[in-house]
Amino acid sequence: MTATATAEVIDLYPEVAEAPRYSCALGGAYVAALAAYGTAPILHSGAGCGIGQQFGQNYAGGQNAAGNYGNTSTPCSCLVEEHVVFGGEEKLRSLIDSTLKIVKADLYAVISGCIPSLIGDDVDAVVKEFRDKASIIHVKTAGFLGNSYTGYEHFLDAVIEQLLEPLPKEKKLVNILGLVPSQHLHWKGSLRVIKSLLERAGVKVNIVFSEKDGLGALKRIPAAELNLVFSPWVGIKAAEKLKEKFDTPFEVIPFVPVGPRDTTSFLYQVGKLLNLPKKNIDRVVKEEEWWAYRSAEYFGDILVIGLPHAFFGVIADSGTAIGLTRYGSNELGWLPELVIVSDNPPEESRDEIRRLLTEGLASVVKPKVFFETDSHKIKLILQKHSLQLLLGSSLEKFLPKGEAVFLSVSFPSYDRLIIDRTYAGYRGGVALMEDVASQYAGPL
Repeated sequence: MTATATAEVIDLYPEVAEAPRYSCALGGAYVAALAAYGTAPILHSGAGCGIGQQFGQNYAGGQNAAGNYGNTSTPCSCLVEEHVVFGGEEKLRSLIDSTLKIVKADLYAVISGCIPSLIGDDVDAVVKEFRDKASIIHVKTAGFLGNSYTGYEHFLDAVIEQLLEPLPKEKKLVNILGLVPSQHLHWKGSLRVIKSLLERAGVKVNIVFSEKDGLGALKRIPAAELNLVFSPWVGIKAAEKLKEKFDTPFEVIPFVPVGPRDTTSFLYQVGKLLNLPKKNIDRVVKEEEWWAYRSAEYFGDILVIGLPHAFFGVIADSGTAIGLTRYGSNELGWLPELVIVSDNPPEESRDEIRRLLTEGLASVVKPKVFFETDSHKIKLILQKHSLQLLLGSSLEKFLPKGEAVFLSVSFPSYDRLIIDRTYAGYRGGVALMEDVASQYAGPL
């Protein structure tokens, strides 16, 4: 297809995005349920909705399996034409009943998709019938209600409205919000690094997802003294609702800090919010900064000789893009040529995201910032730029012109297994440099 023909197709169907960097709202709620350990999702949807998420969310999120309650083990009502005509409530009622008998879980999350929303199934009423038998919630996630990020929000909303009860405030306890399971490739490792750093500074941390007692972590949310939202937009609605319902203040940390500079700033910021003794923060900073900068000496040669002042690009969700751009520019001396924000943030958040990507950078080069989810349009943008390094998703692996070094750091990532790997914190910057340099290291 010629460039002119391509442009005509794009103009004809502006609402259509080719291979966007997320799934539907059901997908986001589904992986959020799986991430809350001990939660069994129950899908009220067509049969393909669940298995589609195995390939479109779990495998795309760093080749992860779905665990005991995911994939083909997930109960599903498998709605067909008959249910579109006569309704699917009885099928759901039977499914929940059998699931409670067969699947042993701490929490059951009924996640309803497009079909029940279109035909008007009263899922809330059916779920209510089982509330005296088990901890169970209903997450309404018709695909047309949004994408994976909004599905994460819908899951949290259901938890807040249907599960949580007021608790006495626990001093120095914080909840971590905004890191969307699967969509944020390094969510597991990042949550654990954030938790470890804050605990060493004297903070009690509830990371909510990936905790051993998933239901307990969810129920503990109202006890927090503060909610920290690690995204410029995802998780803010949940934080606002928690403030309204449980009087819990929140602070937006727009990106997961990468490397010593931003991590130190983050720790002192939290220290002020919680009135922590400054000596607590000083101790952690002193220990971690020494090792981070000592490690930098080890990769100094391969950075300066192999990839000095590289013009680089980032294609990632908002928070990941900001964190990596700042670290590359401010601590590695890379030159940010472009940033493509791929998580489709709301219009009202974009000016602030653009500001965070272009201000506070040590580089004289300021990146061109694009907001784009369409993989074909991203390809067209890349064709107009010459890069030495591209940090993107596996969809871009073969796109950079010339000899650009490539590393997948954002969703989807089908070319890496990512379990505990993370670029968060003091040692995360070193991990990033290890992964990048390993793409081009070799004999002189």
